[in-house]
Amino acid sequence: MKTLITNIQELLQIRSIDEQKVSGAAMATLPSIKNAYLLIENDLIADFGTMDNCPKVEATVIDAAGKVVLPTWCDSHTHIVYAGNRVQEFVDRINGLS
Repeated sequence: MKTLITNIQELLQIRSIDEQKVSGAAMATLPSIKNAYLLIENDLIADFGTMDNCPKVEATVIDAAGKVVLPTWCDSHTHIVYAGNRVQEFVDRINGLS
């Protein structure tokens, strides 16, 4: 199954396939393409670029005119809900404990 998203106002967080991790100062850079397309095949990003280079493929087409797309945005930072309180830790610090 192929999905082609066209006319994207701005496609954000585009990086090369061999860039495995972004950290430190590199996180301040948010690469983007204006007037872009994004091709998805079998739930994976297959291609992207400017609309000038948009491929002619048999696909479900979504017109994203005026929209911003963040296909790679991922925040995997999660926590189990903590329903307690940390009063005892505060008391420990007052008493000189770490």
